[in-house]
Amino acid sequence: MEIWDTYDKHRNLTGKQMERGAAFEKDNYHLVIHVCLFNQQGKMLIQQRRADKEGWPSMWDITVGGSAIAGETSQQAAEREVGEEISYSINLENHRPSLTINFENGFDDYYLLEVDVDITRLSFPTEEVAQVKWASQEEILEMISKGSFLPYRESLIALLFDMKSSRGAHDEV
Repeated sequence: MEIWDTYDKHRNLTGKQMERGAAFEKDNYHLVIHVCLFNQQGKMLIQQRRADKEGWPSMWDITVGGSAIAGETSQQAAEREVGEEISYSINLENHRPSLTINFENGFDDYYLLEVDVDITRLSFPTEEVAQVKWASQEEILEMISKGSFLPYRESLIALLFDMKSSRGAHDEV
């Protein structure tokens, strides 16, 4: 059973918790993290969800995603999820999310990292991930259009690739 902290609309902890799958109380939200790992060639590491996974079975997704559990910060949740899903270790102690997107029931924090990962050395210790591979923006957009990748907005995928090496909404001058 997974327990989540709940937040108010300003992202302050409410002091309440909820069980995964329970109905959200009015004006209560939870925290979800996404980590996108990019290689030096500018490709994103993507994962295929296992065929028996509830919610989008066998579909391809960005590198890692999941909910923060009770007591975790966004950074701690991201570090844990990367370890759980692909057996890779990252340190986000001095990182903030590259972007945060509000959704109906919470906050999506996106971490964009450039790393050298030998994907042949990754393992998938949980029942979530079937396989991983490197993919370009164009390959991901094609997969979305063919229905084999989660139905992210194409503009979000473009933004993730555009922001992989920088922070903020402005180009550096």
